[in-house]
Amino acid sequence: AATAPRPPAAAAPPRLALGLLADIQFADAEDGHDFGGCRRRYYRHSLRLLREAVREWAGESPPIDSVLQLGDCIDGQNARRGEAESALQQVLEVLGQLSVPVHHAWGNHELYNFSRARLVRSGLYSRAAGGSDGPPDRECHAYHCSPAPRLRLVVLDCYDTSTLGRDPGSPRYQEALRVLREKNHNDDLNNPEGLKEPHFVAFNGGFSQAQLDWFDEVLKFSDENQEKVIVMAHVPIHPSASNGVCLAWNYEAALSVIHAHGCVVCVLAGHLHDGAYCQDSHGVHHLTLEGVIETPPESNAFGTMYVYEDKLVLKGRGRIPDRVMHF
Repeated sequence: AATAPRPPAAAAPPRLALGLLADIQFADAEDGHDFGGCRRRYYRHSLRLLREAVREWAGESPPIDSVLQLGDCIDGQNARRGEAESALQQVLEVLGQLSVPVHHAWGNHELYNFSRARLVRSGLYSRAAGGSDGPPDRECHAYHCSPAPRLRLVVLDCYDTSTLGRDPGSPRYQEALRVLREKNHNDDLNNPEGLKEPHFVAFNGGFSQAQLDWFDEVLKFSDENQEKVIVMAHVPIHPSASNGVCLAWNYEAALSVIHAHGCVVCVLAGHLHDGAYCQDSHGVHHLTLEGVIETPPESNAFGTMYVYEDKLVLKGRGRIPDRVMHF
């Protein structure tokens, strides 16, 4: 007798669902503009957009497993206004309504508001209390975790080498200033004009050798255990996922660590409010997220990324487009 046709196999559910957003830059202030004076920034409104994102994530099915906050969650002007602590509290309160972990990257605006020592004691320190999962330097906000079997998340600290958030008298500050001055001869170290390497500006930073060595060891472990790795950082590390200015100082060093291994499938970043994307020569996807801060009130800028066995599927909202990234 003829057998009945079998129903088509149901598509495998995603292994993980991650909420993504970048550059909230909240301040209880009137709208302003970027440094060039031509792009509008919605300081007060960014908190409402964050609330909207959290509300949507809370109702999603399948439920999200964690949120990746890609840095600059409050704006630098809070420091001048004496409102750094209250602004951070308001952002963390909204994110605290989620019942899932939130992984934070540290951006330049966090370091305009707080020293590294203070950030270690804040709700933005998402490195586990044990500290064994990151570099020996406790103030380096880099760490890794495994949110699902055979999947690893690595958070990098792009301001490990930087003049931001460090005591000007410290050797680490002096070394970062030397690196910067070598490449940037402008009076204003935030000015990229006329530079052969325009990413050597003070609002970017770099990775210490200690952090790069640690990163290499983590990826070696993931190779050996056949894991897929997603990397998150505040500053892009590929020129084609950037505008040429918003780029980590020693991005080539970070890329060469990644390219020495086969496990990294995607690098997520913020910092460049326009967003950008490329797939590099080694097949790694570099996704730079559009910033919440420059998103008009009637739109938004967040997304949910579903991780499958062989691809990442991004469902974007507002300014963030949908995307399928195969690996």
